Amino acid sequence: MLIGLLSGLVSVTIKNITYSIEWVLDHLAIVSRNSIYFILPVIGLWLVYLFVKYVSKHKVEHAIPSILFSLSKKNGLLKPSKIYLPLITAPITAGFGGSVGLLGPAIASASAVSSNISRLFHVDRKTRTLLIGCAAAGAIASIFQSPIAAIIFAIEVFSLDLTFASLLPLLIASVSSVLTSYFFVGNSVLFNFNVSAPFALRDTLFFIILGIGTGIASIYFSKIYFSVYKFFERFKTNGQRLIVGGLAIGVMLYFIPPLYGEGFGFINDLLEGNHLHALGKTPFDNYLDNIWVVIALLIGITIFKAIAMTTTFAAGGAGGIIIPTMVMGSALGNVVAKIINNIGLGFQVSEANFTLIGMAGLIAGVLHAPLTAIFLIAEITGGYQLFVPLMITVSMSFIITKNGVEHTIYTKELAEKGALLTHDKDQSVLTLMSLDSVVEQDFSILNPEMSLGQMLHEGVAKSSRNLFPVVNEQQQMVGIILLDNIRDVMFDQSLYNSTTVETFMHNPPAHIIYESDSMKVVMKKFQDTGAWNLPVIRDGKYFGFVSKSKLLTAYRRELINFTS
Repeated sequence: MLIGLLSGLVSVTIKNITYSIEWVLDHLAIVSRNSIYFILPVIGLWLVYLFVKYVSKHKVEHAIPSILFSLSKKNGLLKPSKIYLPLITAPITAGFGGSVGLLGPAIASASAVSSNISRLFHVDRKTRTLLIGCAAAGAIASIFQSPIAAIIFAIEVFSLDLTFASLLPLLIASVSSVLTSYFFVGNSVLFNFNVSAPFALRDTLFFIILGIGTGIASIYFSKIYFSVYKFFERFKTNGQRLIVGGLAIGVMLYFIPPLYGEGFGFINDLLEGNHLHALGKTPFDNYLDNIWVVIALLIGITIFKAIAMTTTFAAGGAGGIIIPTMVMGSALGNVVAKIINNIGLGFQVSEANFTLIGMAGLIAGVLHAPLTAIFLIAEITGGYQLFVPLMITVSMSFIITKNGVEHTIYTKELAEKGALLTHDKDQSVLTLMSLDSVVEQDFSILNPEMSLGQMLHEGVAKSSRNLFPVVNEQQQMVGIILLDNIRDVMFDQSLYNSTTVETFMHNPPAHIIYESDSMKVVMKKFQDTGAWNLPVIRDGKYFGFVSKSKLLTAYRRELINFTS
């Protein structure tokens, strides 16, 4: 309940700070914001850049990936600075018109609050993980006033187990956060929408088409995200990224004004059927009486929203991807409906319904969270009249995206690092395990030039092990010797001075690379080689051994702790 209350306060705070910045910019007497709207995001990026460089001195991190990494590799411990940094950088970015959302930063700040409260009460790692899930659920429940979707989001994205022990805390946190939101902002909702056109069986094919479209768009969203980041990696300094990114954003906003800011107003205009107001003032105003020009501009929003959002991030801005995803989905859904209604085949569908369901399709595809998408839109509409078309579109989108993109924007880099928790318990347990916890270093080290006699007196006689690493003067491993390798000759004194360690050593069946091998890779190497011990190489030098027995013991202990 405490976590839900604080998450609600964080969400209300981040929204109010952002809206205050927007209010100030709207009411500046010196110049109309409409005439310089494409310059404001650049100013916002500069302010974030200066704040990060001279005040916080903490690099801007992506909200949910940083939380997921903390859960898998840092026992869910988040720095106290992550409580307030998103509350400053994200409102500046979004308030000045950066094409990003506030939900991710709200989740990040609430999760940091939860993590530090759990540290204060000395709770264990598993409870801390659940409390961070409660914080995420609370932030979503507060912003969208959708407690059920918030719970499902925590389960799908944070890979929490759906048990009574986890469901009840998530439910309490969500309800507490929603009540906090009601207390501060009343009954106002983000989307003022009532279903006026219920689902008709004849529209099934169109919702399948929408699902295919949102699936393809979701793959595009993910691909363009990483492509834009890769492009900005060419620039050596943050200042260069900011200048190039700022110019690019300014150009996009000049031609497509709805890319400005979060985009909730754009979505509401489409839901109300007012596409002219949604598009705003553009260089193409004289042609907006042609519906195909409107459709083309909406397609432009669908294409460029992902580019504008990622450019904002890559240039140094802070924000989230969930709300931009919804904006892109609403535009695509509206486009599909307008094409169906104007193609001349006599069909007529609800543009508002397609706008909503398009959002669900993009959420399901981009986040790989189909249940979150269904219940979020169902709760926004205040009922389940669109449940069937939601399931049709979302399932199609998710199937296509899951087969086209294995990992989401949140999880791709974590998966490549072997730091991703999933609903696969074996994979999650291996991710939670640390290589340092199973490395053993109490081995007698041999030199390849040692004689057999020296090896027996200085190594074998003083060791309780039957395995000996052979290391050269540069501390590089050149081989290993097993006691079985010398058992036949160890009592033949005539060989004590005439043979050396190099005579008996051999290569290990495999090496464990400390810097790159995940625990999953380590376990596979043991499985493939059948070895009982494998050497660990760190910075190119011998570091120790991992034994199969210790590895399996640690695995079982972590599994019991993870599933209890």
